[in-house]
Amino acid sequence: MEDVTVDEKNLLALQFESHRNHLKAVAYRMLGSLAEADDAVQEAWLRLSRSDSDEIDNLGGWLTTVVARVCLNMLRSRREEPLDLRVPDPIITQGPEHEAELADSVGLALLVVLDTLAPAERLAFVLHDMFAVPFDEIAPMVGRTPTAARQLASRARRRIQGTAVPEPDLGRQREVVDAFLAASRGGDFDALVAVLHPDVVLRADTGTVREVTGAVAVAENALMFRQLAAIAQPVLVNGTAGLLTAPDGKPISVMGLTIVDGRIVEIDILADPDRLAQLDLTFLD
Repeated sequence: MEDVTVDEKNLLALQFESHRNHLKAVAYRMLGSLAEADDAVQEAWLRLSRSDSDEIDNLGGWLTTVVARVCLNMLRSRREEPLDLRVPDPIITQGPEHEAELADSVGLALLVVLDTLAPAERLAFVLHDMFAVPFDEIAPMVGRTPTAARQLASRARRRIQGTAVPEPDLGRQREVVDAFLAASRGGDFDALVAVLHPDVVLRADTGTVREVTGAVAVAENALMFRQLAAIAQPVLVNGTAGLLTAPDGKPISVMGLTIVDGRIVEIDILADPDRLAQLDLTFLD
């Protein structure tokens, strides 16, 4: 009997692992935090291990619902505190061949906007628009009717409509990043302004977030970091071109760049040492 129980638990664990990447992708889009996404997925496993799995007809759907509800509660807890502007956790890879479901189609610019949504709006949008979960299934999670859940997603969609959609060609993105780097390293102010959109937004998160807008102001800030630019290396940040500064493998900053029509429209910099220490940079080994 003990052997049977152990085998059943092992089988359940294997089934759960087959859903882990999907669950973390859901949680990351809901929370914008890799550590919190891991916590939500772990909570789903704990609830599954305490449940009668024989009563679960659709394990993937059941787990997605559990993770979504856990994330919703986490978002609501955040709202009980002052809502500070933050740069979401970036996902850093070296090339398209290393992209995973986690980072696919969710840039930092979009995550910043998602952070401004009410928790129920974010859940409805993420589950329906990103993971094709029907509103009939979303409605009980937010305590609304399917029609009301549809309206939540619609409101979220309107808020997100103005979010910049990155240039799809990674080669073209890299050309713009190279021009940005060359201008920063060379101290060429005019060249920097030329590669920036007139209304570019820069967010720098060092523990608190500083926001700068406008090509001239952003170019002035870029020139202040000439020494860092000299050692920055191109990477993909959430699937789009970005820069990582990590001398001796120790990250100092991660820069996500949103590029549209050959110009940088948004720069998101994470330079908080505590959060940088939690990033997965194993590809640097």
